[in-house]
Amino acid sequence: MPTLQVVSFNVVCATLGGFIALFGLVSFLLKEKFYLSEALAGVIFSPHAANLIRPLEYALGNEETLGTITLYFTRLVLGVQLVIAGVQLPSKYLRKEWKSLAFLLGPGMVAMWLCTSLLVWAMVPNFHFVYALAVGACVTPTDPILSNSIVKGKFADKNVPKELQKIIIAESGTNDGLGYPFLFLPLFLIKFVMKDGAGSHGTAGTAVAMWFYETWVYEIILGVLYGAAVGWVAKELLHWAEERRYVDRESFIVFAIALALFIVGTCGMIGSDDVLACFIAGNTFTWDDWFRQETEDDTLQPTIDMLLNVTIFIWFGAVCPWRMFAHNNVIPIYRLVPLGILVLLFRRLPVVVLMRKQIHQIEGWSQTFFVGFFGPIGVSAIFYLYVTLEWLRLEINVDGEEREDAKMLAEVMTVVIWFLVICSSVVHGLSIPLGKLGFYIPRTLSLALSQDTNDPNPFHIQPTSSPATGSDSPITQSPLHSPMHSHDGLSAPRRMFRIGGTIISRGSAPSSKPVSKHGSRHVTPRTSRPVSPGGPDSEVPNKPTGDPSANNTSSHSTQLGNTEELPKIMRTPSEFVAARSIRFPDEQRPSLPKKETDV
Repeated sequence: MPTLQVVSFNVVCATLGGFIALFGLVSFLLKEKFYLSEALAGVIFSPHAANLIRPLEYALGNEETLGTITLYFTRLVLGVQLVIAGVQLPSKYLRKEWKSLAFLLGPGMVAMWLCTSLLVWAMVPNFHFVYALAVGACVTPTDPILSNSIVKGKFADKNVPKELQKIIIAESGTNDGLGYPFLFLPLFLIKFVMKDGAGSHGTAGTAVAMWFYETWVYEIILGVLYGAAVGWVAKELLHWAEERRYVDRESFIVFAIALALFIVGTCGMIGSDDVLACFIAGNTFTWDDWFRQETEDDTLQPTIDMLLNVTIFIWFGAVCPWRMFAHNNVIPIYRLVPLGILVLLFRRLPVVVLMRKQIHQIEGWSQTFFVGFFGPIGVSAIFYLYVTLEWLRLEINVDGEEREDAKMLAEVMTVVIWFLVICSSVVHGLSIPLGKLGFYIPRTLSLALSQDTNDPNPFHIQPTSSPATGSDSPITQSPLHSPMHSHDGLSAPRRMFRIGGTIISRGSAPSSKPVSKHGSRHVTPRTSRPVSPGGPDSEVPNKPTGDPSANNTSSHSTQLGNTEELPKIMRTPSEFVAARSIRFPDEQRPSLPKKETDV
């Protein structure tokens, strides 16, 4: 007799697959129309409330095992993401832009660390500043996954200059691995200095010495050297295999993902900084820009990127200690909420304002506030949280039991860091859609204020120069530009109440469309059919009317929309791609060469 198999594996597969499938059905609408990222959707719509995913049950009821699973999951996601981020940067980017990166990774990270630590120290009752330094170190790195919402997609293409996108990717990729020095300095001080170093034998000098040779030399420097060596060897091997045609296209595309898995595993075995090694390896792997250009139009890496993003944030929504935000022994909710607001406001913005003249990619105050505000806290913070929890449990103990101050620090870090991650995911995830909403509402109101309810014709902004009239001009006066008449019969354009402006200044980049003196863009007709001198309804033949092949040569070879009507024998490979029946909203049709086709 058939029986129901409602086991954990089946439930997880059904839940994960169902969520990704449902999200995929409206993915373009959410990401390109409403500007919502996979991370925000994964956290908000995660199955935590329905209790479909039970992480503690999968860990056999052991909190330590659950923490280990989350730690390894975040390591895997960060490793793959950072190799992809390194591959996306242009040739020799880290060497060319070392000055801007030095300011962001040097004084920038130090200021973010100290500002966050001071806020935590001020808001958490009875909390020593050394412990606050450990909490601030976990949220100092900016998250590369949440940063994708502002450096990829429709919003980034229209609003964020390319140079600004690249420096944000480089910063978020590099500072993820550089969080170790900021974290382990207070941890070593806690071990050897706090509580008189109970359970440990050493002094403050011992802590500084271990921080130097164990953290800086073994983890940071060795991680950089290992990542650069593996990336360079992988590049040369792939060149060698491709020149001899030993590698197929599928293996070529997936090579970067395999490189990420290899580095995460080998660096994990030697105990070095695998996160930083992955980013350095990815950038070294495409140092000559060959692999990046070869895979620029492939969709495998973005697809894996999307799957990992959705999966990790669904997991975060399931394992997040939601109840601890209101019920804990370290910080009340009326202090926790202001702490989240203050950290988002003052963690990054002040130092970016001070350094804006030293970073040439930042042009103007609008870009300064944009870069200063968008320093998201995400997967990297959870990674460092569980690195710290594991280290406190194993290293700071007395007679085999975890020290009391270590237990207190673990609880504070769990509550505060998880809360900051949720705040950042929601606030940074909703900033763009709310900003666009605040941009369009004033424009709608200004249009409504400028329009007479009794006027049958809507208001349209007049062009800077009047269109030429006469039979020799190809431009005709359209209804969009028709003047409105006053009561005395004279033409009088209506005054426009203009509210609002662009979200992010493009700096000195030239605009692709002409802009009038009032700041309004001209309205361009959607049709591509030329208008003849005889009027808008007359047609312009491509050849003399006696030529029966007039419409089969010129129009079909220049207009992509009619490619489907060409005989198959007349199509080039690019025309076969252009004639594909299924088109996605974020796809652009490839342009065809303009040539005459002989029948």
